[in-house]
Amino acid sequence: MIDSIEVELAMSPSAPTQARHALTTLCTARLDDELMADATLLVSELVTNAFCHGIGPIRLRAHVDDQRLLVEVIDGGQGFEHRLRRTGIDEVGGWGLGIVEALAGRWGVHEGSTHVWFELERRGPRLGEERAPGTS
Repeated sequence: MIDSIEVELAMSPSAPTQARHALTTLCTARLDDELMADATLLVSELVTNAFCHGIGPIRLRAHVDDQRLLVEVIDGGQGFEHRLRRTGIDEVGGWGLGIVEALAGRWGVHEGSTHVWFELERRGPRLGEERAPGTS
């Protein structure tokens, strides 16, 4: 079973669709429906930001294992401030990083770049919990 992908996406309006398709191909059999829905929403938000504000091709990297899904979106831009914009309820755009903040277990930006990542933890017991104190 494939655990990782790295895909170059066209700098076009179809980039979010391409990213969702690639992530779905990697993860559908490995993530429950709710986590898959969160993952596709978050990758759509980050790839849309890369298309709207970035430079050059967009690179999508994703890795899934028994504990988490890690997704990275990279473009050739010069970076941006790692802060959430406060957007009015009637504004159409500007919600992307707020959605990432709300749904991702962890997320971040590699300083001075447009390399943004998020993690979603898989549900269920963690590796080694069967040997946790208090268990037989």
